[in-house]
Amino acid sequence: MSQPQSIDPRYVSRPPVRPKKRRNWFARIIGLIILLFVLTLICVPLFAWGKINKAEAMPSGDRPADTPGTTYLLVGSDSREGLSRAERAKLHTGKASGQRTDSIMLLHVPESGPTALISIPRDSYVPIPGKGKNRINAAFAFGGPQLLIQTVESVSGLRVDHYVEIGFSGFASIVDSVGGIKMCLPKAMKDDDAHIDLPAGCQELDGVNALGYVRARKSDPKGDLGRVERQREMIGAIASKGVSPATFLNPIRYYNLSTAGAEALTIDSDMGPLGLFKFARGMKAVSSGSGGITLTVPVSDTNLETRHGSAVKWDNAKAKALFKALKEDNTSGLKSS
Repeated sequence: MSQPQSIDPRYVSRPPVRPKKRRNWFARIIGLIILLFVLTLICVPLFAWGKINKAEAMPSGDRPADTPGTTYLLVGSDSREGLSRAERAKLHTGKASGQRTDSIMLLHVPESGPTALISIPRDSYVPIPGKGKNRINAAFAFGGPQLLIQTVESVSGLRVDHYVEIGFSGFASIVDSVGGIKMCLPKAMKDDDAHIDLPAGCQELDGVNALGYVRARKSDPKGDLGRVERQREMIGAIASKGVSPATFLNPIRYYNLSTAGAEALTIDSDMGPLGLFKFARGMKAVSSGSGGITLTVPVSDTNLETRHGSAVKWDNAKAKALFKALKEDNTSGLKSS
């Protein structure tokens, strides 16, 4: 019986050797981080939206007709409601009851052209429907946002589309949530009523000092007009820092700003997320310096004597021209002041 012949191993076919798959853990981690980042950008605003206060702010009855563009009434309220004793002491708000407006601004977002942010001095002497003539901030004390909107509409002829309000503690919280705001003071500012003693020069202001800075009036030679300029400057700086890459790329700051902003705001019940986004985009345009205009309603007398004390008188001809341009959605001819 013949012996089986041995097979040369060189001619034996072997299954191909498959290279081991290299798991790119680094790419997976990067992908997970990006996914979490995107989810944060989406989920945090949705969570914050539920924390925003809604109010029946729009007045009933006869109102100006709709006009092109979107007009927001932005109000800084000095209400102490909801503040604890410790918060009042920290913010130096005092114990006054009721509420008035420390700042009143109109933000007009046109269909085309630059966005305009207009300050209305709170001591402006105007007719308040059903209350006679008084300083405009008294309208808020008499009838809340509805009467204030009615007053602004009656003296301007503009239709206010939406309402945005921020209070004392909310303003301070927003400033702190972005790590403070840099302000450059041309000269030192000491104001006992606003509880600030700030040196001249550029410096970071925390929430408490920022609040005092925008509230100070008696220490400013320009009085209420100087204050509204500082308020616009501060709001622009907050908007600029709030929408900067440093905020979006920092999850903690992004979350803190979103929640602090939501808890600080009161908006009209008709405003949806898109309306608030449009407002934020308008504030960003104003803060950028190139896409917006900031100015104050023209004034002819800053020390008008009235039965309600010293007040601010508008330059009626120039004020009418300003409001006419806004009603016609023609902001291109306006200049910052």
